[in-house]
Amino acid sequence: MSPRPGRPPRVLYLSFYFPPSRASGVFRALATANHLVRAGWDVTVCTAPREFFSEHLAGAVDESLDAEVDPSIRVERVPAGDYHWETDVRRFGPVRRHFPTVVDKLHRGAQKYVFGERYLGWAPGVLRRAVAMHLRDPFDLVVATGNPFVSFALAWTLGRTLRVPYAVDFRDAWTFDQFTEKVRFPEGGRMMRWESRVLRDAAEISFVNSGMLRWYAERYPFAADRMTVVPNGWEPEILGTPAFSPAPANRPLSFGYLGTVTPYLPLDVLFDGWRRAREHALLADATLDIHGHLGFFPDQRDELLARLPLADGQGVRYRGAFGKADAPAVYANTDVLVFCVPGASYVTTGKVFEYMAAAKPIVSVHRPEIAAADVLRDYPLWFAGDRLDADSVAESMVAAGKAARDLDEPQHAAALAHAGRFTRDATLAPWEERMRGIVGRPR
Repeated sequence: MSPRPGRPPRVLYLSFYFPPSRASGVFRALATANHLVRAGWDVTVCTAPREFFSEHLAGAVDESLDAEVDPSIRVERVPAGDYHWETDVRRFGPVRRHFPTVVDKLHRGAQKYVFGERYLGWAPGVLRRAVAMHLRDPFDLVVATGNPFVSFALAWTLGRTLRVPYAVDFRDAWTFDQFTEKVRFPEGGRMMRWESRVLRDAAEISFVNSGMLRWYAERYPFAADRMTVVPNGWEPEILGTPAFSPAPANRPLSFGYLGTVTPYLPLDVLFDGWRRAREHALLADATLDIHGHLGFFPDQRDELLARLPLADGQGVRYRGAFGKADAPAVYANTDVLVFCVPGASYVTTGKVFEYMAAAKPIVSVHRPEIAAADVLRDYPLWFAGDRLDADSVAESMVAAGKAARDLDEPQHAAALAHAGRFTRDATLAPWEERMRGIVGRPR
């Protein structure tokens, strides 16, 4: 079905995690929806209810993100199905209360024979809502971002049902774990077949980095010509453009990690390196502040807090979480940024782009060959060793500390120029043009 003349192309964007969720993938989803609106699209987002994030993922919200959603976007909050999340028997529905064994068998059967993901309960509501909206005013395109990957299955189903093209965006890998680099599902199993089916019919398949694209292109060569890389980026409208401000000479240097602390981070190497770095006179009184949530779920907090050497007298401090709107001030008060991420070849993260946009020295604490290194390679204030161990980290921290003390305006400008290549609009613009081509509405 061709778009009607005289109206903008209409897109249905399937993003389970969307503001006010603070999940790491939210920022890519938010930026994508906003960019499409600014580029002249009529955008409808299907996401989970607000109470799912506040009640079932306690604390996993950032209310300040609501203000960043373009008011032109229509946000449809579809019930997510709480079977795997609701543990209070007083809130169970009547069928589940009276027939718990039957309900359990039905849910297990759905995951075994339909789609093996606990977010499957979101699918029925999305299908009903999407078909109803399409009948009133047809969509020209469906775009899905994952995880969760039930959104990809929904895009495939809606594409066939509504006879519209669909595109999928891999924020994360689906059938292999990008952190452990191991395949997650049995070869030839149902989820593998789902992934193959989705990629076979997708109009475009995008990935956050080239490493992930190569893995999928080798596995699914029949879809390789439709695979592209759409890097993450940063938002000038949120972070602004920092003015040149060298580290004050009359106070200790401030190092900082900004982001969610997860069990995958090489924390032992980070803190061993920090202790050795503080043996240098330049960093003897320096501080290392940890800004962010401890884990994605409440049950991870205590374990991760215990891994922070807060009582060792080494200047390590946990500053807690901060809202997206507070990020500019946190960056401004930090002299050296510590980029600590899991050591997998397929990991980029969105935080690295914000780090570069702050125009501060960046210390890498990760394996040298991860995908994020490709982004940082030409950043003029990047300090990284050729291995991941405490001595290498310490050397990088001392070098970064010296750079912070000696930072001048030309270096600051060069850092900003490199970061400017990765604004969200810069990374998303080519993708948006391709989406217009898919629906037959070139700019």
